[in-house]
Amino acid sequence: MASMHTAKRATVYFDAEVHRALRLKAAAADRSISDMVNDAVKVVLAEDAEDLATVAARRKEKSLSFESFVQGLRRRGRI
Repeated sequence: MASMHTAKRATVYFDAEVHRALRLKAAAADRSISDMVNDAVKVVLAEDAEDLATVAARRKEKSLSFESFVQGLRRRGRI
């Protein structure tokens, strides 16, 4: 767990069945629910960071509207 100097407390409400699953998994893994939730949130934030990096990298790409794309398919006899 993070040191007490960097850890912040938050109140999170879980669906009763989700909470039970977390308790059971935490016990089986010999971990705290807080550690498991903290790790899960880090995974989601890392995925968001990857998505934002991809968007930034593609920002200069030419945009193509759905309508133009469909019209191109029709012109090429694909639909």
